Amino acid sequence: MRKKVVLAYSGGLDTTVIIPWIKENYDYDVIAVCVDLGQGKETEGLEQRALSTGAVKYYLQDVKEEFIRDYVFPTLKAGAKYERKYLLGTSIARPLIAKKLVEVAKKEGAVAICHGATGKGNDQIRFELTIKALAPHLEIIAPWRLWDIKSREDAVKFLEDRGITPSVKKDDSYSRDRNLWHLSHEGLELEDPGQEPVYDKLLKLSNTPQTAPDKPEYVEIEFEKGNPVKVNGRVLSPACLVAELNEIAGRNGVGIVDILENRFVGMKSRGVYETPGGTILYEALEQLEHMCLDRQTFAFKEIVSVKFAELAYSGEWETPLREALSAFVDKIHEITTGKVKLKLYKGNIIPAGATSLYSLYNESLASFTTGDLYSHKDAEGFINLFGLPLKVRALMKESQHR
Repeated sequence: MRKKVVLAYSGGLDTTVIIPWIKENYDYDVIAVCVDLGQGKETEGLEQRALSTGAVKYYLQDVKEEFIRDYVFPTLKAGAKYERKYLLGTSIARPLIAKKLVEVAKKEGAVAICHGATGKGNDQIRFELTIKALAPHLEIIAPWRLWDIKSREDAVKFLEDRGITPSVKKDDSYSRDRNLWHLSHEGLELEDPGQEPVYDKLLKLSNTPQTAPDKPEYVEIEFEKGNPVKVNGRVLSPACLVAELNEIAGRNGVGIVDILENRFVGMKSRGVYETPGGTILYEALEQLEHMCLDRQTFAFKEIVSVKFAELAYSGEWETPLREALSAFVDKIHEITTGKVKLKLYKGNIIPAGATSLYSLYNESLASFTTGDLYSHKDAEGFINLFGLPLKVRALMKESQHR
């Protein structure tokens, strides 16, 4: 019986090349697996394409709800942003894809998993660390680290030599990754950091701020224990909620980021990310956190956010540390339940009020009017004790100059 390999299949140029290349170099049966995280029409016609280019079986797995519920929302609750900007849309999708590849490999009795990530990118790390964590016995095949193909032109020629029509759009050759959470763009003019992106040609999910409506739009989001559950009073599933916010935020020009980031493999790369709904959710949840979390907890959560982002970006999702950080995040969010209203206007997100039964804001304490819980006289003793080290240091300096 021929051995089997499970391929992470998108139907793009690289994975189209991989199917015949695997058959020629490994003599394995190729099982193509497309994991649907919200790519939309990109999944249409892929089964026929995979089978016609040599795959023996094709799987299409709809994991949109699982993606948002188990990967996006934990990242949102952690407040994780890589290098303060990137909301990790591609990073957190890869571990889920790898998980589904492992499940199919076990079901089919495959000996290997293959992916089309390049040797220059982060995705090879994200795929392979997850596979090692979940199925260490499986072989991993990474063609970009093995074959002689060096460019898109080489890949096109490889297919044409075998009578296969390449699926390449020459008029729109940005490198893109799309899912329900975001859309990333790389390549063309973006490879020159000194050049402004051609947003009118680039953007797919969002208006530019200039073309957004001239009238502000309000949106209200309700959270339960840090998880968003309602938009404008409507209960929605995780995937439907994100899709709804993508529409609202996208038309208002919200969530466009241009970043020159440090890849985990050591080089810098430039990308433009569209994360319209996600940007709203991050802002809304932070508003609620400011209301419900005490100072020390919020400060430590800021530290956790940075570390969580690093782990997600570098593919360390299936690790004890990431799981422990998520446990901390879940614990502190037991009280982040409430409603947040935001005003959207030409790319801006403006707070418009928040309410929570767990709010730590006390008007009688915060007001300039003296209340029963606070005496202005108490401040003097607090300041004396808090400032004692400064006073002692100053006295020491005075004694040295006498």
